[in-house]
Amino acid sequence: MSIYQSLKKSYTQPRRRENDWRLFLRLVPYARRNGQLLALSMCLLIPIALANAVQPLLIGQVISLIRNEPSAYEFLRNRPLSEGLNILEGLLFVAIAIRLIFTGYQGYLVQKLGQQITAAIRQDLFQHVTSLAVRFFDRTPVGKLITRITSDVEVLGDVFSTGAIGIVSNLFSMLVILGLMFSIEWQLTCLLLLMLLPVTWLIVYIQQQYRKANYKGREELSILNSQLQENVLGINVVQLFRREKFNAELFRATNSRYTQQMDQTIFYDSFISATLEWIGLIAIAAVLCMGGWLLLGKSIAFGTLSAFVLYAQRLFDPLRDFAEKFTVIQAGFTAIERVGDILDEPIEIRDRANVRFSIFDAKFGYIDEIVANLESPDTTSPPELGEICFDRVWFAYKNDDYVIKDLDFTIRPGEKVALVGPTGAGKTSIIRLLCRLYEPTKGRILIDGVDIREVPQAELRRYMAVILQEGFLFAGDVKSNISLGDGYTIEQIQQAAEQTNIAQFIEELPQGYDTQLRERGTNISSGQKQLLAFARAAIRDPQILVLDEATASLDVGTEALVQEALNQLMLRRTAIIIAHRLSTIRNVDRIFVLKRGELIEQGSHDQLLEQGGLYATLHNLQMLGS
Repeated sequence: MSIYQSLKKSYTQPRRRENDWRLFLRLVPYARRNGQLLALSMCLLIPIALANAVQPLLIGQVISLIRNEPSAYEFLRNRPLSEGLNILEGLLFVAIAIRLIFTGYQGYLVQKLGQQITAAIRQDLFQHVTSLAVRFFDRTPVGKLITRITSDVEVLGDVFSTGAIGIVSNLFSMLVILGLMFSIEWQLTCLLLLMLLPVTWLIVYIQQQYRKANYKGREELSILNSQLQENVLGINVVQLFRREKFNAELFRATNSRYTQQMDQTIFYDSFISATLEWIGLIAIAAVLCMGGWLLLGKSIAFGTLSAFVLYAQRLFDPLRDFAEKFTVIQAGFTAIERVGDILDEPIEIRDRANVRFSIFDAKFGYIDEIVANLESPDTTSPPELGEICFDRVWFAYKNDDYVIKDLDFTIRPGEKVALVGPTGAGKTSIIRLLCRLYEPTKGRILIDGVDIREVPQAELRRYMAVILQEGFLFAGDVKSNISLGDGYTIEQIQQAAEQTNIAQFIEELPQGYDTQLRERGTNISSGQKQLLAFARAAIRDPQILVLDEATASLDVGTEALVQEALNQLMLRRTAIIIAHRLSTIRNVDRIFVLKRGELIEQGSHDQLLEQGGLYATLHNLQMLGS
């Protein structure tokens, strides 16, 4: 199944959708973290709305005062015309100044609030994603995750800053305007309200259609980013197998679908804006028509009608702004749904609330039990650490399709064990279970007699070191790629490099331990990356060492150098070695032979050859090939 098909299936299938209110409530805890900022932003809405609403009233008073109409306030009519106009001009200037100053400051506050909410959501989302089990990443394209952590999260900040607060501001402003309009002329106000009812229904309907189109558009953007990420990472294969045109056509098709979905959202957005413009003009025309009839009947003054026309315009300005903010909120709700899907993803592997500590934890400072044992008269030497026990372990990546079947064995402290078998036998799955990247479907795994589910994950993974076939490097200098954020001194880093025979290689780099490595270490060779992985393991002084084809990417000369370091590294440590070249594991204590997830043979190299089973067959085939 292609990336597009798998992602398209995720949103075309029926899904439980929360209503808008529940989606909005998911953001409330983030707003509470910035409660003072939010409260100040909301308080500023009052003077802004009042300053905005009083301006048409003052303009109407100017006209009434000039025409000497009875609708002019009495305290103005009792003054000379120039003095009355000066008072109104001063009040109008103050209202405009208050609106401009407070609007600018409030805009700054809400944008700051939006950025802080965005940053908090992005941080929580990143922490949640990095806490999810490997199983989640097996089924989720990287591009989809990147889209949700970046562009979708950016939209969320606007829900509060531009959307929610903006809508509250518009609603408050409309209520103030309607209140003043009712106080001036209730008949014209009722006329405008009747026109607002169908407009409100139309806005709600169009926004629902916008929401659907926007959701599909965001999903197409996820597919687009996934294809881009896949082609960048696989550029060598793309170019070697001349896939440029074929992949470009796939990308063009996805890009076209994304453009079509976004065209729909633009259409709905533009439709609302154009409709409100027409409704606004019709409303003003209706006010002028009915107001002119009332004016001819001398029911209202010309100044009152002028103020009312201005109020009609201002009433539809918040409504237009409301429609735009509603579009922002609908896009935000789409983002909340998509980000919420990730945040709702359960963390499959968690530390238990009441973890057990025993002899396993002596290496890391939880030593009450071990100290008590050591101080007793019967204890003459500390117990050996590093025992591994698989107790009737079953494991399936999906449903009941077991890749590990009833695995039952014990590796003694300090023992060197190799795992061999054909591809798909379950060797890597055993390592993933041991490191608790996955949980056993049935059975349990013990280290030093303690179920690994009873041990904090951080302590478990400090207790062992895993060296994979391909070492992964982060962008940064050499020493940080060895320490990986732990507080090791430069002397400890240099000592680990000496132990693994890679100090000379590091010192030959342009800036030595301070040499900057690019993303994934593209400025050094694969063998050099692997050498740094050995130093990572050595500096942590693990009790259990796991090697997954760790020397496969090294040349013969480097491998001999590293093998010497490995022999020193494996002293007094339990070691598990996955190897396809059987010649490299002749000297291990025991060899476990796996087939389809089952342990079918075990013993030393010579013992297994004498048995004439699967191991002997694999060995003879390799010897024949060589």
